[in-house]
Amino acid sequence: MKSKTRTQLTKLMSELAKTKERERLRKSIGLKSRVVEEIKSLLSRYKVVAIVSMDRVPSAESRRIYSKLSEYGVVKLYKNSLVLRALQDVKAKNLEEISKYLTGSNTFIFTNTNPFKLAKLLDEFVEYRYAKPGDTVSFDIELAPGPTGIKPGPSMSLFGKLKIPTQVREGVIWIAKDTKVLKQGDKVSVELSSLLRRLGIPVVPIKAQLKAVYEDGFIYLPKDLRIDYEEIKKSITAAISMSKSLALELALPVPEVIPELIAKARRISIELASAIGYVTPDILQELFTKAISQAILVAQVVSSKATPEPSTDTTHPESGEKEKEEEKKEEEEIAEGIASLFG
Repeated sequence: MKSKTRTQLTKLMSELAKTKERERLRKSIGLKSRVVEEIKSLLSRYKVVAIVSMDRVPSAESRRIYSKLSEYGVVKLYKNSLVLRALQDVKAKNLEEISKYLTGSNTFIFTNTNPFKLAKLLDEFVEYRYAKPGDTVSFDIELAPGPTGIKPGPSMSLFGKLKIPTQVREGVIWIAKDTKVLKQGDKVSVELSSLLRRLGIPVVPIKAQLKAVYEDGFIYLPKDLRIDYEEIKKSITAAISMSKSLALELALPVPEVIPELIAKARRISIELASAIGYVTPDILQELFTKAISQAILVAQVVSSKATPEPSTDTTHPESGEKEKEEEKKEEEEIAEGIASLFG
């Protein structure tokens, strides 16, 4: 091939390569523009954007987490630069601060769910993977009795090394009784890692890590969204109890305590009517019971005083008349006391 022809061919190849590169760049720019427009559309439809890291979450578990989260909005994996460009285009507030969290590989959740509820949901969406040697477990792990599906043979020594009591039944190894193989904070050994995988027991929890939530210029970090709901529930219950006690004490006629106020007022009125002997249908039976009780008591007192004592003194006949006058006076006082029971 002549030198001139070779030069022309080289030049032609170079031009062709440049054309292909320009075409590739043009397609890339067009694709990025479409993605930016897509993000802008999502920003217009949803007021909350959560930035989530899925680092160290295997793909299968990631898909399951995405599936759960998609019930509350749109879950997308975008380049940080394209999200930032879309935020700039819509003139979002506090861009400098939000850009601090647009690092690494991120998943974005576009939603109208309250940020606090979203953080709680993310915390609850937990998947599990198989333990690797050296992993630290976050809870006790106990194997239940029953068939393992593993045929007897060399595997028997593995169970023995891990001190798991076994039996051979129906041609497979059975775990004989409940056996705790790990306590919280223990590290997983090579042997136990292998056995748990063979038994199909994933024990290491994995979940999406919330980095930040953006809502109309406000940025919420995980620590801002962490709420102890049980403690709040206890505080509200205690506050309700205290407010009801105060309302009862002050006799405030609020709907929550009106039945108790009525019951309290009735009880006090009955006690007062009973004390002063005021007859009403509600306390008539009680007054009769009280009157009979007091009458019996009075009768006992009168009976004890009416019994004559042997007298050795016969020189003073007027003493008998004096005793009769005293007895008459006591009877009059007793009659007045009984009459006072009925007003």
